[in-house]
Amino acid sequence: QVHLVESGGGLVQPGGSLRLSCVASGFTFSTYVMSWYRQAPGKERELVATITSAGGTTNYTDSVKGRFTISRDNAKNTVYLQMNSLKSEDTAVYYCNARYMFRSTIYYWGQGARVTVSS
Repeated sequence: QVHLVESGGGLVQPGGSLRLSCVASGFTFSTYVMSWYRQAPGKERELVATITSAGGTTNYTDSVKGRFTISRDNAKNTVYLQMNSLKSEDTAVYYCNARYMFRSTIYYWGQGARVTVSS
């Protein structure tokens, strides 16, 4: 049974940092491209960052470049999102996504982790 379990969300002041983690189980983690998405209230879900299966390539949406870092540890079946210099507009529910590298129609979602940036 597939599980993606996010943790690390919470309330943080503007300018602060948080680190999200997503632990995967039930599939071969090293064969999946991992991504973080987010959905703010009243908005559509958007792609935030992606990392390839071996971790060699990362991509970010423009609004988080230079502030967020995605990484993965295939030995621990875990993907991370380090978020620095947080802004109020980063407030959202953050979702972990796993997509099979050989067939994009196979993918899984986590349950989400809420991040609130507010003073």
